[in-house]
Amino acid sequence: MGLLDGKVAIITGSGGGIGRQHALAFVKEGAKVVINDVGGDRAGTGTNARAADQVVQEIKARGGQAAANFDSVSTTAGAEGIVNTAVKAFGRLDILVNNAGILRDKTLLKMEDELWDSVIAVHLRGTFACTKAAANVMKEQGTGGRIINTTSVAGLIGNFGQANYGAAKAGIYGFTRVAALELIKYGITVNAIAPLAITRMTEDLPWAKAEGVKEQLDPKHISPIVIYLASDLAKDINGKIIGVQGRMLNAFVMKTTSGVTRETGEWTPQEIAQNIEKIFGE
Repeated sequence: MGLLDGKVAIITGSGGGIGRQHALAFVKEGAKVVINDVGGDRAGTGTNARAADQVVQEIKARGGQAAANFDSVSTTAGAEGIVNTAVKAFGRLDILVNNAGILRDKTLLKMEDELWDSVIAVHLRGTFACTKAAANVMKEQGTGGRIINTTSVAGLIGNFGQANYGAAKAGIYGFTRVAALELIKYGITVNAIAPLAITRMTEDLPWAKAEGVKEQLDPKHISPIVIYLASDLAKDINGKIIGVQGRMLNAFVMKTTSGVTRETGEWTPQEIAQNIEKIFGE
């Protein structure tokens, strides 16, 4: 018995890297999967059906069930096409993993509109479009569902040279929290992971070349937390952000300090300066 027996899952951007690992893990746990990938490079340019097709063939060779989809997550039509692939191939949809992404790094003052817009479109708009399309089907089915988004430390904490990527990933955090509040009444949970792994997206970055890092941050370490969130083991987990770096798991939470309250009147800039450490909680 697998944790996902009888479930149908969509995993976007699953033609390689973390997404492929998710797909293989899902099938091992009994799920039927839609492998979505446009087949472009890490900057999102180009298309090639080979990436998705190869993963589908790999799954079928292992005795699993999978269907390929090549639509872009960044448009409403594309998102609906991905969901329709699941329904046509397997008759229903239970799980959506929003994993698709691209990188177009540039420092803020060198950031061009197209670099900004394209990253926001794939990551943030793609997460919105696919979630909306999937949640509508899950609602109509009336049996609940699981949605797992993908955010990043770049958005939750910040990272030099990734204003577009960080903004998109921070947006996914906020989107996850709101969607979790809205969709739980239909039995649909919405959570997110913040993964760090060595894939084609990160393999040529300086930190990724350090000795021992490749094994420590193998994509295979990411999928168990996604399986957990997709399964009934996590039926009561909603609106959470879980970080995974190799074998380490942690939670990202938004907190406020106790701050300082003025009893009467209005704050002056000078008084704020005098109390700034208390305001920051330091």
